[in-house]
Amino acid sequence: MDKLLQWLDHRTGYKATLSDALYENVPGGARWRYITGSMLVFAFVTQAITGLILWTAYSASSQTAWESVYYIQHEMTAGWFLRGVHHNMAQAMIILLVLHMLQVVIDGAYKPPREFNFWIGLILMLLILGLALTGYLLPWDQKGFWATSVATNLSSLTPLVGDQVQQVAVGGPEYGHHTLTRFFALHAGLLPALLVMFLGIHVAFFRRHGISAESSPNRPDQYFWPHQVLKDAIGCFVLMIVIVGAVIYTHGAEMTAPADASEPYAAARPEWYFLFLFQMLKMFENEFVGAIVLPGAVMAFLFLMPLTGRVKMGHIVNVVVLVVLMVGAGYLTVEAWNEDNFADGRTKPSEMDFGGDQDAEDAYTEKFEASESFLNAQEQAEKDYERLVRLIERKGIPKGGAIELQRNDPFTQGPKLFARHCKSCHSRDDGGGEGIVANPPVAPNLHGIGSRDWLSGLLDPEQISTDRYFGGTALMELDMHSFVMSDLADLDENGKTRLEKIVMAVSAEAKLLSQTDLDATAATDGSIAAGLEAFQVAFVKDSSSCIDCHKLGDIGDLGSAPDLTGWGSREWLRGMIANPNHERFYANSDSSMPAFAENSEDPSRNQLTDHELDMLVRWLRDED
Repeated sequence: MDKLLQWLDHRTGYKATLSDALYENVPGGARWRYITGSMLVFAFVTQAITGLILWTAYSASSQTAWESVYYIQHEMTAGWFLRGVHHNMAQAMIILLVLHMLQVVIDGAYKPPREFNFWIGLILMLLILGLALTGYLLPWDQKGFWATSVATNLSSLTPLVGDQVQQVAVGGPEYGHHTLTRFFALHAGLLPALLVMFLGIHVAFFRRHGISAESSPNRPDQYFWPHQVLKDAIGCFVLMIVIVGAVIYTHGAEMTAPADASEPYAAARPEWYFLFLFQMLKMFENEFVGAIVLPGAVMAFLFLMPLTGRVKMGHIVNVVVLVVLMVGAGYLTVEAWNEDNFADGRTKPSEMDFGGDQDAEDAYTEKFEASESFLNAQEQAEKDYERLVRLIERKGIPKGGAIELQRNDPFTQGPKLFARHCKSCHSRDDGGGEGIVANPPVAPNLHGIGSRDWLSGLLDPEQISTDRYFGGTALMELDMHSFVMSDLADLDENGKTRLEKIVMAVSAEAKLLSQTDLDATAATDGSIAAGLEAFQVAFVKDSSSCIDCHKLGDIGDLGSAPDLTGWGSREWLRGMIANPNHERFYANSDSSMPAFAENSEDPSRNQLTDHELDMLVRWLRDED
């Protein structure tokens, strides 16, 4: 073995190189504040290793990127752990970068003759930030898609060549597949290669000029090995323990639903280390100042520091300005977080007394509503992702990708369509805080429509005037309200039984999956037949019966009220939403409900497509 090592040393000179590296003199001895540089190198090596393993399972395509990350997160052995380490170590690198820069500037290790090494360090900082930015898009989820689209849009503000820079970054006129492939090429190819190259130059310059500290009688010199190496090793070990703990605690990195350009994401934000830039943009009416001028000025100041730091006062100014910049960035980060979470736990504006101060009320309302929109979008994103995971576990991922599952899922699309088109009038909540609430409701609550419970409440004199049905709406003026309040009040036992049978018969028209067994029993024991008979008989002598206004199957004719044939069924609800003024529904009255899909000959003129109508109706009926 000795002969082999001698032969290897004779050809490579590795012993001398190793000796120079390990036994380098450290003026003033080893110090804990020197460990950040080695920790950064350790973090980068960890990123390279985990990144290469993740690469073996990742597919950089707008059709497969999210699906491959899902595979890593949920199916690949230890995939969630590797992805979590990669994600969290990226966060740690930013923190270490800040600490390392502070140490270098405070110690004066940027002053001559180390100017070039400091400039190389700044280039390394930009490369690390570039890796962070490009990596954010690779999961191809809603959060990364919309946050990165903001960043690429800002690139268009670059003077003279802004449009060209944006087009090169995006990969064409539209944000999509080629954006992803270009970001992946940057993240996994170009930027790591440049980082390795500049890191080598950085270390070479560091070896040439050594540590900037001076020897003193109180702190004698020491060799890099074993004293500084031990401190560096402890620092790296602690870093890995913290990262592993964070990964286990959070079970890997976050994912949201697949990127969808047709579904804006109100909670889109950059990662926390870019939040200060996001917040700074709000301070200027002209985004060019916040996105280009100020960051450019800061970078120019950093590159000029080795020149201004030649004199003592210049060094002091450099240290003070750098600390101010970092404190300012920290403050803006905290401010951005507070604004996003402002509505969490705070009182709604409508429930507060501002003492007549309109300006204070407007300011509070604006902040509250912006925060509420962010928090609601964040919560909905979590629900959409959890729902999608359950769908994949049950159905698998189709050829069209996970987004096909999501777009064809009524429990994902239904609430969005309802909030967009129906919430201005209707609620759909269970009364216990779960669901969508109109403020104020001016039409019936559609939770449970088609069910016996919903119809029983409508025909109950104690419930029809509540917000669940006609309360506070123009429907209070309809004959239906008068009929329930007069004819159905104070029913005897026989009347209550007849009403119950009518509810069974009409509700059975909906053919709800949740009532399949109940409807079958009612049909077998004669309850539905009894209900159809009761439908034709008045509850009060010389008064009206249901058949006088409504049609039900072969009983009665189309009249002044909706045809109850198929009431609450898919077909009935589709027809009502498509065109409530159709002769089957409110042909003889002025319905305030708009027609959402009445143009069968030219569907492009409709507010809802056929697919959207199907998603909405299935969700209203609680059908998967």
